[in-house]
Amino acid sequence: MGRNLKTTVVIPNYNGIAYLDACLTSVLKSRVPVSVIVVDNGSTDESRELVKERYPQVHLLSFPDNRGFCTAVNAGILAAHTPYVFLLNNDTRMEPDCIERLEEALEQRRDLFSVGAKMLSMQEPDRIDGAGDLYCAFGWAYAVGKGKESGRFTRPAEVFSNCAGAALYRREELIALGLFDETHFAYLEDVDLGYRARIAGYRNLMEPAAIVYHAGSGFSGSRYNAFKIRHSSRNSVYLVYKNMPFLQILLNLPFLAAGFAIKLVFFTVKGYGGIYAKGLLEGIKLCRTKEGRARKVPFLAKNLGHYARIQWELWRNLLRRL
Repeated sequence: MGRNLKTTVVIPNYNGIAYLDACLTSVLKSRVPVSVIVVDNGSTDESRELVKERYPQVHLLSFPDNRGFCTAVNAGILAAHTPYVFLLNNDTRMEPDCIERLEEALEQRRDLFSVGAKMLSMQEPDRIDGAGDLYCAFGWAYAVGKGKESGRFTRPAEVFSNCAGAALYRREELIALGLFDETHFAYLEDVDLGYRARIAGYRNLMEPAAIVYHAGSGFSGSRYNAFKIRHSSRNSVYLVYKNMPFLQILLNLPFLAAGFAIKLVFFTVKGYGGIYAKGLLEGIKLCRTKEGRARKVPFLAKNLGHYARIQWELWRNLLRRL
């Protein structure tokens, strides 16, 4: 490994012993040198002991309780001393050249804030788990290519934001933007960060040559569950309020109302309608708190062109989703 150390891998962990060993083994086989930080959220399954005993070269940060994804990764980012940080879910395995490919892509364009890996399903490795995220005027964020054949995604592509489960970020810019918003606790925090980067004029890219295999739902346990639905609906309201100026909210209000209504019907059919509605109400309350108002992104005239491009993408991505 003749190259200089450029990247710190930050892995948040909560009771991830079923996955963590394979994840760390794959990271330490990286073709470029990396430092590794595991941030543990009060695990009770001996995963912390696993890191200490089997991976002495890994720096372990431990919280006494579960403080959420955002607090964990922020602690890891601040503890890093490299120009790049690679955020990686604990229920993943990466190819040896993954970080190398991401570094190369990030260094080719100064306007890039992040470069995401192509995430494949660990159970069906020929299928996409996620190839970046898009965000539309319905107030929906969705993973590109979910469930589709991997071979359909072979070219780098700009995305609205990258999934923080496998993405490389410029550390200084990440800190300058305020890191991950810990108010989210979990879900949509990476879309919020990508949104803020877009407002500031940065772009986000998905690099298909960088491969990560993802087990999925390693934290909350299933695709649809009360915890995920409640926090996702809460944060979807907060995401709109926080990042859109008032006039942009008015412009998109018919679409947003339709989007939330469609989701309410969908989750009612699934048996989670009450939980989804409760999350929406919590999101509205959050926007009215002192903390929520303080975190709203201030509108700056110099960013007007960036807002215009974002709005065009919100409409374009709506048509893609329909």
